[in-house]
Amino acid sequence: MQLHQLNPRNRFKRKKRIGRGGKRGTFSGRGVKGQKARAGRNFAPIIREVIKRYPKLRGYRFNAEKEVAVVNVGVLEKKFKKPTVHAQGEKITPQVLLEKRLVRRIKGRTPKVKILGEGKLTKALTIEGCDVSRAAKEAIERAGGTIS
Repeated sequence: MQLHQLNPRNRFKRKKRIGRGGKRGTFSGRGVKGQKARAGRNFAPIIREVIKRYPKLRGYRFNAEKEVAVVNVGVLEKKFKKPTVHAQGEKITPQVLLEKRLVRRIKGRTPKVKILGEGKLTKALTIEGCDVSRAAKEAIERAGGTIS
């Protein structure tokens, strides 16, 4: 047997090229007029309209986790003073935490702060403008602090 005597097992089947005249009549099996009957037709995907509404930005920018700064109650115990007899505890806000360098600016802005319940707290502190976890809320209220 020689190379020129070999035949493929499956013959190559050509794609039917319709719309070139011949025995298929005027519309060549494509129906009558309309988008489907035209050459080079392309249907726009339905999602395309949604995609076009979004701005063109490079990279993936939807990472909300990095936008929140986290502080534990154990850290607050170390960094803030105990209140005097009749005074309320120190006021804790994101700005105060920034000044004490417990949190950093994120993209040049004061970040959202969430206080978590890791560690012990014995000082009565007043917390404003921060998100607080359930465990942290219990610890703060047990120590005589307030959350607003």
